[in-house]
Amino acid sequence: MLKKENVRITPQRIAILEFLTEVQNHPTAEDVYRAIEAKFPGISVATVYNNLKLFTEIGFLKEMNYGSSSSRYDFSVDPHYHVICQNCGKVSDFFYPKLDDVEMAASQLTDYQVRSHRLELYGLCPTCQQTSLETEGEIK
Repeated sequence: MLKKENVRITPQRIAILEFLTEVQNHPTAEDVYRAIEAKFPGISVATVYNNLKLFTEIGFLKEMNYGSSSSRYDFSVDPHYHVICQNCGKVSDFFYPKLDDVEMAASQLTDYQVRSHRLELYGLCPTCQQTSLETEGEIK
């Protein structure tokens, strides 16, 4: 796909893509940088950002922007939703096909021309739930 998009294939780009395919945690650019900097000591954070931007533009990645916090990158560009831990920030994917027609319903109800949607649910991940239970047990 990189060749099709006339994007030069470099070892750094391959390393970034390999990392993104191996992780399921929706990393930030800083996470990607830290993961590959040992293999490429001369790589800069700017290079990682530029490549993530390029990969997003050609449709390899989806950027998940949450306002003031760092964007996270999702290698799964198929339609899906996210559950986000309010404690540690972990992001998990979930698929719920019953929402597939939500855009059509919204268009019909509002006369908007809906082009996309995103759904995020917030709560505590299993690890943070366990930590919370252990902390409560210590307090009692």
